[in-house]
Amino acid sequence: MKIIKTTNYRDMSRKAANIISAQIILKPACVLGLATGSSPIGTYDQLVEWYGKGDLDFSEVTTVNLDEYRGLPRENSQSYYYFMNEHLFQRVNIEKSKTFLPDGTEQDSEAACRKYDEIIKSVGGVDLQLLGLGHNGHIGFNEPADAFAKGTHCVDLSERTIQANTRFFASEDEVPRQAYTMGIQTIMAAHKILLVVSGEDKADIVRTAFFGPVTPQVPASILQFHQDVTVVADEAALSKCSGIL
Repeated sequence: MKIIKTTNYRDMSRKAANIISAQIILKPACVLGLATGSSPIGTYDQLVEWYGKGDLDFSEVTTVNLDEYRGLPRENSQSYYYFMNEHLFQRVNIEKSKTFLPDGTEQDSEAACRKYDEIIKSVGGVDLQLLGLGHNGHIGFNEPADAFAKGTHCVDLSERTIQANTRFFASEDEVPRQAYTMGIQTIMAAHKILLVVSGEDKADIVRTAFFGPVTPQVPASILQFHQDVTVVADEAALSKCSGIL
């Protein structure tokens, strides 16, 4: 695991965008696994800026997103489909037909998960997977559990995750209680993994996930076993790792 220490969120975003840009330049027809939430927004903004300058071309890129809320239609402003369009897809020259997310409107969870696994397989798997890190160690919506989930599955969101997402909704009652998410096995099958994390509030989980035991109770800890992981974290997020790094 390679850990890149940055001064702040902006610096983190730029360095993460550099890694994604290199992937696109070296393999224009690459498959990017993408994440939502506040952590990658700055990275997407930087990619858009470089696209606007003519430095990047997304025309051959395929994307598969980590997750989607169950029950939210695409046009809902809090759906991850909407998020990706707002922050990246409609701002660059990517073909919408090559952008994939789980179908949150599919009520048959087995069908929704099976279809998404088939999509990921059909595009040849993920070249580079972008991740954020939840306060409880979740990646995607893989919550702490007794075992690592394999493929795409429907998950009951933990109370902590629901609370963390309440800020995006009018009230806590509107926050979905379930989501479809890529499984740990799917994430680990990516050729490269890039995780971005910032803020002092993530310092405890950074230390636990990357320097503690590997356990499904801390889903991100499994990344210690991946052959090509880069963590881009700011000083605040790494503040409790002094003496380890």
